[in-house]
Amino acid sequence: MTGKQKILIVDDDENIAELISLYLTKECFDTRIVYNGEDALSAFHTYQPNLILLDLMLPGIDGYQVCREVRSGSSVPIIMLSAKGEVFDKVLGLELGADDYIMKPFDPKELVARVRAVLRRYSPGRPGAAEKDNTKLVQYDGLEINLTNYSVVCDGRPVEMPPKELELLYCLAASPNQVFTREQLLDRIWGYEYVGDTRTVDVHIKRLREKLKDHPHWKLSTVWGIGYKFETK
Repeated sequence: MTGKQKILIVDDDENIAELISLYLTKECFDTRIVYNGEDALSAFHTYQPNLILLDLMLPGIDGYQVCREVRSGSSVPIIMLSAKGEVFDKVLGLELGADDYIMKPFDPKELVARVRAVLRRYSPGRPGAAEKDNTKLVQYDGLEINLTNYSVVCDGRPVEMPPKELELLYCLAASPNQVFTREQLLDRIWGYEYVGDTRTVDVHIKRLREKLKDHPHWKLSTVWGIGYKFETK
């Protein structure tokens, strides 16, 4: 099992959980299944997964609260699973820090593809693995965004953020003062196959602004009716 990426599956439906585990195991992932929120939080600390597949409707502590607890101290990728298809539910999940949101019923092959896509985006470089010239890094006064090791430092302090937030910030900051539409950002960060709506981008921008307050020399700006830009002065 050494070297396998670990997926924590949290779902109170044993049949769905076993099916997910079967498909992921066939794709050479290591999996662990838990059926409620309390066990999910315990397994998160002991199992230390590379990604969490999290059902929202759980007995006891629900998926939203599990996500809050995990996000309070970790940026491990989270994909939410839910039979709820309302925009409100998707937005709430994303606001709490989920990296993706998959509707039930789902095609197991699509779920595996989503898992791989999220893990690809969250693949911090090993020490010495990348040459300095290949480091994807943008720097401004008081801000450093490193896409190679997925780190952000603001005013000398590290800022924890999930993979998609960091990728969105990097995309904007790497092209200062360039305006991106929501559709362009959705395509670049989530991929053309992502079936969400453009409000996903708004949610992630909101979370970035909560973590990175406006700086005298740069800020995340809204271009009304179009999209967003990383504005420098």
